[in-house]
Amino acid sequence: MTIQVDEDEQNPWTVLRVSGELDLITSPLIRRRVHDAVAGGRRDLVLDLSGVRFCDSSGVGVLIAARRLMRSCGGRLRLILPARGAEDGAHVNRVLGALGVRRLFEVYGDLPTALDETAEQAAG
Repeated sequence: MTIQVDEDEQNPWTVLRVSGELDLITSPLIRRRVHDAVAGGRRDLVLDLSGVRFCDSSGVGVLIAARRLMRSCGGRLRLILPARGAEDGAHVNRVLGALGVRRLFEVYGDLPTALDETAEQAAG
């Protein structure tokens, strides 16, 4: 499996740092981690995708499902995606943009900005 997920609590946010490849094989793990967080009573979730170097349609599907789940339980979901350049997570940003779904998400450039309740979303 070519993905790693580290979990960190930054009250009120639960931060899942994802690195590696988000694809058909690894997407179920991300889905499970999001569901586990919600089952554990967490309602504010940050997915740090800055370490994701590849994302296919199944990965995008997991992100959309996570958004739907968080909205259904009155929670919040924020994504961390580098805006551009050669950084790993920029690939996810481009994929979401190309599919026309990036606007569905609250996207931030880095963790401090995502955790800041007054911060503006990253343009993109």
